[in-house]
Amino acid sequence: MATKLHNLSEYNSEALPGADILGGQRYAVIIADWNSEITYALAEGAISTLVNCGVAEERIVVKHVPGTVELTYAAAQYVGRVNAVIVIGCVIKGDTPHFDYVCQSVTQGVTVLNAQGETPVIFSVLTTLDKQQALDRAGGKLGNKGVEGAYTAIRMANM
Repeated sequence: MATKLHNLSEYNSEALPGADILGGQRYAVIIADWNSEITYALAEGAISTLVNCGVAEERIVVKHVPGTVELTYAAAQYVGRVNAVIVIGCVIKGDTPHFDYVCQSVTQGVTVLNAQGETPVIFSVLTTLDKQQALDRAGGKLGNKGVEGAYTAIRMANM
C-alpha cells in the first residue's frame, strides 16, 4: 500500500460505516514504547482518526508494551474482546541482524492472529532503513501510518 507518490493519511470516509455503528464498537491500540517519538505520533494519528470517524473515545483501549516484539502478545489479549486491534511499532535498521529478527517475529505473530479469523489485527509497524523514513511516515511528508491503520481497522471490523 505504501508508495512514494501517495499520502497514506488520505482516505475515503464514504467507504466507512456510519457513526451510529462505530460509536458502539470497541478498538484496541497497542503501542510499542521503543522509538516513542515515532510510535506515539502514529498512535495519536490512529486514535484521533477512530474518534473522528465516530468511535466513542471511551471505547478505545490503549495499551503500551516495551517493544515491537511484545505487540503480538498484547494483541492476542484483545482478540475476541474488541472489533479490531491496531498494533503500532517502529523498527529502524541498525548494524546487526536484530532488525530482521524483530520484523520477522512481529510479522509472523500478527499473521497467525489474523489467520485465526476472530478479530482483525492491523499491522501499523514501520520497518525503515533510517529514522528519517520513519518520521516521514509518522506525520511527515508521507502522511501518518497510524491514520491508515485506524481506517483499515474500521473497514476490516465492518466487512
